[in-house]
Amino acid sequence: MDQPLIVNYRVHGIWDNVDYHSHREYEIYLFHAGSCRYLIHNQIYDLNPGDILLMDGLALHKPNVPPNSEYVRSTIHFSPELVKGLLKELGALYLLKVFEKLHHCFIHTKNNEEFKQLEKVISRMERIKLKADSGDLNAEVEMKALLIQVLTIIHRLGELESLNVPAEKGEKAKHAENIAAYIQLNYMERLSIDSIADALNISKSYLSHVFKEMTGYTIMESVMGTRLTQAKYLVEAEPNKSLKDIANESGFESVSHFSRYFKSKVGLTAKEYRRERLKIYSEER
Repeated sequence: MDQPLIVNYRVHGIWDNVDYHSHREYEIYLFHAGSCRYLIHNQIYDLNPGDILLMDGLALHKPNVPPNSEYVRSTIHFSPELVKGLLKELGALYLLKVFEKLHHCFIHTKNNEEFKQLEKVISRMERIKLKADSGDLNAEVEMKALLIQVLTIIHRLGELESLNVPAEKGEKAKHAENIAAYIQLNYMERLSIDSIADALNISKSYLSHVFKEMTGYTIMESVMGTRLTQAKYLVEAEPNKSLKDIANESGFESVSHFSRYFKSKVGLTAKEYRRERLKIYSEER
């Protein structure tokens, strides 16, 4: 995502290519209706209407939606640089702390009045964004004001009902979270279903079955997704580090395997991605 702001209000259904992914932009996610089990880092959330997820984007995340199920949500992806200057002038930089400090957060609103007000603001934001994209200066100003209003409402909801520690979960969810946590700690090693099962003292068949059931993807998809996220971080954060070193530190078996996998998932070579990310960073500065 290279746009500083993307707004989608009450989107229905899910795209076939939704994968375990990460991005630099902060994300605000509202769940309206249907069925969704959302995965962020090593946490699993079974969502109810009115639930809100806040993410810094860098933690791997993915919705797991049953086939043919209703799925309605709203999302805002935004670069913090878009409003950081304004927030500083207002003495309101604290509105971004939830993204910077917690990395991801779950808020359970039960569709209360504040949540309904938030929906109205996001609905207007989507309409104004279209005008701002066409070069309307007034629309650009209002869009930023609406984003600050969204952050203000969310901060108020978070103070009242944030659940940073999830409620007691079932055995399967706990196993899946333990598997995800193990992968995130050991992705740079030579991992296999056998080695993970041995390390966690779980049978191979149960390991694969429970992870797929709870997350919607396989063990090795999670391993490779974690490695790719680390590689994307290193490509951007350490511009002088060689691709060979990045491949090795991210757990890829070779630089050629890393290059092929990176291009297939990102759509750019690692060198092209580094060039584009550094260009965006220099423009933001």
